[in-house]
Amino acid sequence: MTSRQATASLPAKIPLQAYLVIAIGVLAVSLASVLIKLAQAEGIPSPVIAASRLTIAALVLTPITFRRYRHEISGLQRNQFVPAVVSGLFLAIHFATWVKSFEYTSVLVGVVLVNTNPLWSAILEVIFLRARLGRWIIIGLVIGIIGSVIVALPANGSLQFEANAGSILALIGAIAGAVYFVIGRSLQARLSLIPYIWLVYSCAAIFLLILVAITGTPVLGYSVNGYVLLIATALIPQLIGHSSLNFALRFFPASYVGTAAQIEPVLSAIIAFLLFTEIPTSIQIIGSVIILCGVIFASMGQTQNST
Repeated sequence: MTSRQATASLPAKIPLQAYLVIAIGVLAVSLASVLIKLAQAEGIPSPVIAASRLTIAALVLTPITFRRYRHEISGLQRNQFVPAVVSGLFLAIHFATWVKSFEYTSVLVGVVLVNTNPLWSAILEVIFLRARLGRWIIIGLVIGIIGSVIVALPANGSLQFEANAGSILALIGAIAGAVYFVIGRSLQARLSLIPYIWLVYSCAAIFLLILVAITGTPVLGYSVNGYVLLIATALIPQLIGHSSLNFALRFFPASYVGTAAQIEPVLSAIIAFLLFTEIPTSIQIIGSVIILCGVIFASMGQTQNST
């Protein structure tokens, strides 16, 4: 379905509830980085945080998936299952690196850099799908990359790994997320939304649990508050947040939803300031604004290209 067809299929009058749903979705995903930081403050290792987020989400979706979509799951073909496993692998890499990045960097830097995944998606589509880049996408890529360089450079100018680890990990997470999206785009055309999400979340959870096992990371012995935060991380940003944004696509064009999602870094930074007194530098703020502009230009350009 082209975006023109998708737009034509949208309701003529958008109900007020749709705006409420998209607002809830953006707010929910904006809490992810803050919940991760709080869990890390409770002494919970990053691999456990990443693994629990996907594992709990997959477990919650399991009864719904098998009750309503048992025929789709039982009828999975190899050409559906293999891409789902690969997509789950890159989703696992995305979360493993992004969660780890908050051990080294601020909420603003981690969220802004990981949200550059639409830029990397555009590059991957050119390399592997031979997609053509429109003018606005190219402009968005150039702007976004410039902003990423500005944000990724540490405030003290140090080039030591420790000073740059957070930015590097967040960028790896963005690229892995882009691969996940590119693979998942074709897979979603052959599966309903809930079976697709459940399958990919489950595969990602398995890979992350393997990471926890091979690194010998303990999963027991943490505070009650820590475990509550793990549950909240799975339920609020993962299930409520992403489900709300997917539901919003029934009423709004993808470009509108994608642009609205770019409010996440701003909300995350505000919440982080209130909770952790994280004050971004002027360079980080400037770079973040540049990145957001680049991502919005690229997202709008991708929509125009698909019409």
